Amino acid sequence: MKSIDRPYSWPAYLRYFLRLGAVGFGGPIALTGAMQRDLVDERRWVHEEEFKEGLALAQLAPGPLAAQLSIYLGWLKGGFVGGTLVGVAFVLPSFLMVLALAWLYISYQGLPWLQSAFYGVGAAVIAIIVGSANKLVRKTLKKDGLLWAIFAVSAAVTAVTKKEFLEVFIISGLVAAAVKAPFKLGGVGRANLAFLPMGWTTGLGGAQDPAVLKDILFFFAKAGAVVFGSGLAIVPFLHGGVVQGHHWLNERQFLDAVAVAMVTPGPVVITVAFIGALVAGPVGALLAAVGVFLPCYLIVILAAPYYKRVAGNARIKALVDGVTAAAVGALTGAVWVLGRRAVFDLPTAGIFVLGLLLVFRFKRVPEPAIIGLAGLLGIALKAS
Repeated sequence: MKSIDRPYSWPAYLRYFLRLGAVGFGGPIALTGAMQRDLVDERRWVHEEEFKEGLALAQLAPGPLAAQLSIYLGWLKGGFVGGTLVGVAFVLPSFLMVLALAWLYISYQGLPWLQSAFYGVGAAVIAIIVGSANKLVRKTLKKDGLLWAIFAVSAAVTAVTKKEFLEVFIISGLVAAAVKAPFKLGGVGRANLAFLPMGWTTGLGGAQDPAVLKDILFFFAKAGAVVFGSGLAIVPFLHGGVVQGHHWLNERQFLDAVAVAMVTPGPVVITVAFIGALVAGPVGALLAAVGVFLPCYLIVILAAPYYKRVAGNARIKALVDGVTAAAVGALTGAVWVLGRRAVFDLPTAGIFVLGLLLVFRFKRVPEPAIIGLAGLLGIALKAS
């Protein structure tokens, strides 16, 4: 099988992923669709079968789908170095944009117009999350009774406890694997960050000590390692740790962080960089981004040469199905938890309904446009 039909150069290959990371809106489905259209159909730099193999691996493993696929396509052309360079090129533009927005948010949070904009944005974010949950439910659960049961339990746990539990995801995966493909269970350091300049670790709560920086790295690494699905599927897990667990942000600030991810290009999961910056400045943003992307990077780079041996394994697929159903359930439960904070009066209820209308009836309206409109409505409502 030929790997390419047309010649390409590494500078051009990297420029493509830089551009996609800088202007690619619409979440993981839109980004993966753009890669297929541009690299397979138009440029013919990647063979169709190779693209499908990379997409299968990205869907099988935890972490952000579009980032995993880009890393695989880089590995395809240049091994470890290629996967690393393409992964960085894809994530870097949106990371820098989010870092700049975080600096503005921290520096000018008191400006009335900014507070008014986010007054409207929060309700629109909930509407978009509802749309995302609806798509995930229809795509992942279908008519599978077991997955619907797992989904319902996970949604109820999240809505009642206002937290997301890693144990629920793990148990869900094991239950699905045990029912769908029974199997027998077989056998199976400390960094010093005190040298960093004070301003580099300063967030909304002031400068953070090394212990908080380590917590940021480890928490987001865990999020990247255990959350299946893509885009907004990671939101409930982040909410449980960032707001309920570590108390780094309040509900309003967390919704603002999700909104920022929706109005910037690149992977939606880049919201973690905004969260990290609000907690501990530029260093916090970097640690959060490294943490959430490192697991999927390692999985793709290490598994790429061998994953064909397990990609069709029924037990692996069943495990992933169970975890995904639990993740979708948690996302649905989080809609209730977050919605009660974002939709709290008649104007925000109106913006929420308008957002739902745009999401479900006018599906071609891009999410950044919905967020921008909500922000303008928020400013107008507060000014009246």
